Amino acid sequence: MLRAIHGNKPMVLGEDFAGTAALSNHWVNTVKGGRAVAVDIDEQTLLRADTHERLRTVVGDVREVADTVDCLFVGNFSIGYLHSRVELVAYLKHARTRLNDGGIFVCDTYGGQTAFIRGSFDREIELADGKRCTYRWEQRDADPITGMVTNAIHFRVFEGDEVVLDIHDAFIYRWRLWSLPELREALLESGFVSTDIYANLPDAIDDDGNAYAEPIRDPEWLDDSYIVCVSGRTVKA
Repeated sequence: MLRAIHGNKPMVLGEDFAGTAALSNHWVNTVKGGRAVAVDIDEQTLLRADTHERLRTVVGDVREVADTVDCLFVGNFSIGYLHSRVELVAYLKHARTRLNDGGIFVCDTYGGQTAFIRGSFDREIELADGKRCTYRWEQRDADPITGMVTNAIHFRVFEGDEVVLDIHDAFIYRWRLWSLPELREALLESGFVSTDIYANLPDAIDDDGNAYAEPIRDPEWLDDSYIVCVSGRTVKA
């Protein structure tokens, strides 16, 4: 998806708020000669990343890293950890300095009718050992006046009908849910020359494995509730 948005065979990925650097691991294993820089403030989490000679992990603040990249990605809605517009623009200005000529910045976010509605949904996952796991995403609190939301993830593992593991509040997130216009305006203010919105999956993949992504131009293309990628370009497409 990132390579489709970039459009010109990027080789170096930057993954900010990287967690276990899953995307960076995938990049270096699938992009021939590709390199990646994964940054996260949590050392113990980042230590779970696979070791690879073309993957550099950095424990630190994403606003202080200097490595230059072709694509800089912020996933898992982590852009919301920047709670104020001042913080957001300051980070994006720094991100802009890290991009090589023709580079792109991409972050994901969600929105739509359910964006500020409290509630939860479950997803069933079959585990390799035959057990079942119920993954529950809960939107615990949501304030449309401030844009702040609190979300939690819970796991319950079943063996047959018996619950063998129950992890309540496995993860808790409190972040600012930025709107699409807010993110696009902040990108332009930070020095990006244009912005676009994409679905979070490619529109098509050709016979050679190359992905194609069409920017979302019409609001009718969005579902009532959606997850999308917002991109900023350093040069005109």
